[in-house]
Amino acid sequence: MLANRRILLIIGGGIAAYKSLDLIRRLQERGARVRCILTGAAQHFVTPLAAGAFCGERAYTDLFDAQSEFDVGHIRLARDTDLIVVAPATADLMAKMAGGNAADLATAVLLATDKPILIAPAMNPHMWAAKATQRNLAQLKTDGVRIVGPNSGEMAERGEAGVGRMAEPNEIVAAAAAILHGTGVLAGKRVLVTSGPTSEPIDPVRFIANRSSGKQGHAIATAAAAAGAEVVLVSGSVSLPDPPGVSVVRVETAQQMLEAVENALPADVAVFAAAVADWRPRQVSGGKIKKGGSGPPTLELVENPDILATIAHRKSGRPNLVIGFAAETDDVLAHAQAKLKKKGCDWILANDVSPATGIMGGDDNTVHLVSAAGVEAWPSQSKESVARMLVERIGAQLRKKKR
Repeated sequence: MLANRRILLIIGGGIAAYKSLDLIRRLQERGARVRCILTGAAQHFVTPLAAGAFCGERAYTDLFDAQSEFDVGHIRLARDTDLIVVAPATADLMAKMAGGNAADLATAVLLATDKPILIAPAMNPHMWAAKATQRNLAQLKTDGVRIVGPNSGEMAERGEAGVGRMAEPNEIVAAAAAILHGTGVLAGKRVLVTSGPTSEPIDPVRFIANRSSGKQGHAIATAAAAAGAEVVLVSGSVSLPDPPGVSVVRVETAQQMLEAVENALPADVAVFAAAVADWRPRQVSGGKIKKGGSGPPTLELVENPDILATIAHRKSGRPNLVIGFAAETDDVLAHAQAKLKKKGCDWILANDVSPATGIMGGDDNTVHLVSAAGVEAWPSQSKESVARMLVERIGAQLRKKKR
């Protein structure tokens, strides 16, 4: 899986650093050759001696180490590898990476490398949700840095829980393998994803829309690209950065989205995560509608095209796997099962988007995978983790159909 691949592991200074030793072992089990850098903060949690013992060679800690810098060792470390993994990637380390800091060995190597970088963030949920951290994350994604995790769960601090747990070592190994091979579970496949809301104009300044943030759809596109797929993302208006390595088509209305989806075919897999407006005004006013003495204007609506059903019922050029979402506020599973049958798709991912759940626009999701075989409950987790689980299931399903 990773035979003879050279991986440089940078261990950041967080409590999750203890998992880095297990990560070294898991990478080695798959044939990788691992070198290790510890930040100054990391050495409060893991000793260089322990990391070096697991790697089978010395662990690097100092930018001005006389034993390694006689030949500009930090440049050698940056280049003499196939992949750099940062785990845990703390809020501080992410901020330094986003800002181009190079004050210590770890950040100097990260700035000097021309190799792919994978980070596994780990921090308190409030630190992860902080605007500064999210800005830094967006910048790192724009720079082409790959992300795995964080997951949702209990923190080291008593009574703290949420999104911020470092991805498990095996998850990081799988993400590393997908990057290095370029032959992940979806290598050679074309995946179409829709994301975000549609906006249906009423007049030049008003429109009908919904609260979808696009986070889940964008996460699916990101995970599919990381798994080796050629990805086309058809997105409504969102405030998210474009996923790296993904072809993005921006639309506003449901009719535009359907046209963009049809233009993106053929595809092996289509995932319809967009929140498409069911209705649109029959007529769009050419000017702003004014208040009048006769009361509010009548807004006559017509039904929008059903994008999921249109693609699922295609007689030719239908993707091998068509997946829809059912965002419901009551009787979630019953509605999802009815939708599966009515739309003609293969899977439905059902979730409860009642305001109390915080799912609509939030960072976490709780879904059920509904198919002809039954209903499978997935754990509550980050939308990135849902995306990775979905991509793994898609890969397994495509392999099953091929046999």
